[in-house]
Amino acid sequence: MQAGHAMWSGLWLWPLVAVCTANTFREQAERIMQDTPVIDGHNDLPWQLLNMFNNQLLDKRADLNTLTGTHTNIPKLRAGFVGGQFWSAYTPCDTQNKDTVKRTLEQIDVIHRMCQLYPETFMCVTNSSGIRQAFQERKVASLIGVEGGHSIDSSLGVLRTLYHLGMRYMTLTHNCNTPWADNWLVDTEEDNAQSHGLSPFGKLVLKEMNRLGIIVDLAHVSVATMRAVLSQSSAPVIFSHSSAYRICEHRRNVPDDVLQLVNQTGSLVMVNFYNDYVSCKGEANLSQVADHLDHIKKVAGAGAVGFGGDYDGVLRLPAGLEDVSKYPDLVAELLRRNWTETEVRGALANNLLRVFEVVEQVSNHTQNPEEEPINLDKLEGSCRTQYGYSVAPGLHHQWGVLLAALAPLLLSWCLL
Repeated sequence: MQAGHAMWSGLWLWPLVAVCTANTFREQAERIMQDTPVIDGHNDLPWQLLNMFNNQLLDKRADLNTLTGTHTNIPKLRAGFVGGQFWSAYTPCDTQNKDTVKRTLEQIDVIHRMCQLYPETFMCVTNSSGIRQAFQERKVASLIGVEGGHSIDSSLGVLRTLYHLGMRYMTLTHNCNTPWADNWLVDTEEDNAQSHGLSPFGKLVLKEMNRLGIIVDLAHVSVATMRAVLSQSSAPVIFSHSSAYRICEHRRNVPDDVLQLVNQTGSLVMVNFYNDYVSCKGEANLSQVADHLDHIKKVAGAGAVGFGGDYDGVLRLPAGLEDVSKYPDLVAELLRRNWTETEVRGALANNLLRVFEVVEQVSNHTQNPEEEPINLDKLEGSCRTQYGYSVAPGLHHQWGVLLAALAPLLLSWCLL
């Protein structure tokens, strides 16, 4: 009877031990994040500001201190220990060959205005040292990522201009091909391969991004494009919001052979929280996100892991990661899984800072920029002008066809 009583007493203690252990991991997570806050690779709040308020930030409903109906606002960022954010300057694929450059400029503008309107919270920065400065000042280092290579309208001049406006990464495609790179829907056969990775002009875009110091982002691209870039880029690259294909076999995720290339090149995969990429189902949970982080760490190394939640860009999020305030709970789960403090700090910020610093070191603004334009016949759009193309590509060929057709007639005249 006494032994049975002791057994029951022990069983009552287990829930208390579990609660205390969970609290310990959460407290440890918060302690770590006090001086190494999370740098997230992708947040679509600017897109929500366009959809909800047409980018009118002075609208009282758009106050980021009280904003509702989004995954992101200032109190949630504070609660989540977010110290750095790549805000997405996103324009949909249906703007391609239309007003994509204008739309992209407007989204870059709204990010700058967020920093101007809330200087106590956001600090717009353009380099790794700026991120560290924002950390010291307890502000959110705010960087610009342009989501989709269609935003440059196949122009190296536009690429350079966006860099000067603060763009520090560019996703090479969104859910559509550009004239120079293929998107992930090629791998599902919902789209046709055009560049089979990178076209010759795509290789020039890559070289110019390396020269300028723009981080190359491979989220959304085809596997062939992933491999082409990882084999040709002179600097490490990122996947700003992608997960592990082995854990969830969705083509937006990164396969193991590419993860090995990520390891070899010192690149980075920032894990996406979208349920469809986490569990390949409509529902997911925090533990399954940690499974992706574990797998990427196992295959590509602890230095290859980061967070790219895709908040405010997706409709379905895992239980336990409903908004940007929940990062400490994910960090606590990693600690529970025996991640070291160094590994956790790497995933939070240090891995991204390392990649960014190498990108900056590789950049060379004294080197002549790439100038060769894309061939005009690679471009679409009925409203497109042809200034600068003195002879439209194919015109010489058309003259040749015309002369060939006229040759018999000319010969007959000569014989008269």
